[in-house]
Amino acid sequence: MSSHAQNRARVIPLRPVPATPGPAPAPREPLWRDVVGDVLRRERLAQGRTLKDVAEDARISMPYLSEVERGLKEASSEVLAAAARSLGLGLTDVLSLAQQELARYSRTAPAGAPMGAVLLAA
Repeated sequence: MSSHAQNRARVIPLRPVPATPGPAPAPREPLWRDVVGDVLRRERLAQGRTLKDVAEDARISMPYLSEVERGLKEASSEVLAAAARSLGLGLTDVLSLAQQELARYSRTAPAGAPMGAVLLAA
């Protein structure tokens, strides 16, 4: 055996690789935190405000607000209310906008399709 052959690492896949690609997994239904985060981000950007500005005004850490906007954190009602006030909105305004988004997704989803299919396409 040559020394060149000894230096090659053997790759062992962690998951079996399907011989033929199957259908793509169904997109997931949107989570409330994703929709609320989208509403907060959309409102902030519509006002031309920075994440830092809104976070400071709401007395929320900037990394935490960023995670809320990206749907990575489930914010408490107190945090959502503070972010909403910083944007000149009430908590009911943010929740109403989020509910409208969910209703829009459910109306535009193909019959029998999970709502996530529309969320990912939007």
